[in-house]
Amino acid sequence: MLKSKQRKRNKEPLTPLQQIVFEFAHVLVGAALVAITFNIFLLPNQIASGGVAGISTLFYNTLGFEPAYTQWAFNIPLFVAGIILLGGSLRGSVLYGSKTLAGTLFLPFIVYLTRGMEPATADPLLAAIFGGVGVGLGLGIVFRSNSSTGGTDLAAQIIGKYSGLSLGACIFIIDGLVVVSSAFVFGFEFALYALIGLFTTGKTIDLVQIGFGYSKMAIIISDNQEEIKQGLLTTVDRGVTKLIGYGGYTNHERPVLMCVVGRNEIAKLKKTIKTIDPTAFVIVTSASEVLGEGFNKK
Repeated sequence: MLKSKQRKRNKEPLTPLQQIVFEFAHVLVGAALVAITFNIFLLPNQIASGGVAGISTLFYNTLGFEPAYTQWAFNIPLFVAGIILLGGSLRGSVLYGSKTLAGTLFLPFIVYLTRGMEPATADPLLAAIFGGVGVGLGLGIVFRSNSSTGGTDLAAQIIGKYSGLSLGACIFIIDGLVVVSSAFVFGFEFALYALIGLFTTGKTIDLVQIGFGYSKMAIIISDNQEEIKQGLLTTVDRGVTKLIGYGGYTNHERPVLMCVVGRNEIAKLKKTIKTIDPTAFVIVTSASEVLGEGFNKK
């Protein structure tokens, strides 16, 4: 029965061609979501929360430039510069470069197509929050397909290569300059809204990347570890790993069990352990991302 359940958990792997199509589709869907969010939340409410989209917002409100044209004007040269200056370090993949080019061209295209959409709200705070969520969802979908929408991501990689700064620091500097510029163009209050949008975007990307289904990891120390191991294998239907530990006081070798379960299985795990050994020492902690049999992402 255990083996049959494990087989049900395993999905048939995609063929290489199916995987490529799947990833390109995700890039296009994610880019479209970012573009629509930009037009209905960020642009009409003057929220310039970093990146090329933020730059295009500044240019639109100061010089009247069409945002899609500004984004193409920045994204395409940056992509070419990335190929020339980064070379093989551009994630070292022709497929990655192709997906990034698709996102680089498609996002401004959707911005242009949806430029006439009605704003979803006139409240800048709501626009910053929900705009950040929408952009984060879109970028998270793109990032999960091992791709990018170009723009300041590539600029940050180029700067990082020649300055020695980390990628995160370079992105922070670029986005920070855009937000500071928005304070001069729109006022200090709108710069604060932009920071809210930037923060919301980052948190949403993390949620999309990691997911909401946090798992739990249990570390179990017991004199009845064989019985507990069998109980978890049969009752909870989860694998158990035996580790070798040493008592800090006795310095004697002592087996330690590790088991990862879903959130809805933690009560069953604790009940199983308590039934077998009420004196077992158990540590339960959150595991933000688990990969492998039984935990493959859908």
